Amino acid sequence: VQLQASGGGLVQAGGSLRLSCTASGRSFSGYWMAWFRQAPGKEREFIASISWSGGSSNYADSVKGRFAISRDNAKNTLYLQMNSLKPEDTAVYYCAANRRDGYYLPRNYAYWGQGTQVTVSS
Repeated sequence: VQLQASGGGLVQAGGSLRLSCTASGRSFSGYWMAWFRQAPGKEREFIASISWSGGSSNYADSVKGRFAISRDNAKNTLYLQMNSLKPEDTAVYYCAANRRDGYYLPRNYAYWGQGTQVTVSS
């Protein structure tokens, strides 16, 4: 599966953005999906994941209550709605896919999008 992330940009603190990740190739519904982010000089960090049907999701404590992951299998698209953004949310955001539940570990995900930059100004 090939992944293409989009929707990043510059936003003020307290604002919102919605990221999208469009998949092409094999059946999107057969993949567990996740969002990660990486700030300069830091390791790649788990943000959220969602099950194959979208019925189950998990979040990092740092974004719980502010971010929402969702998917539309008919459109082969994964979303990340980000609200109440903070300067510390500034990072490159990546979507990732795996046949199995990859949990929160980047090494468990076989497929990655190219990343989209999110910058939150104070």
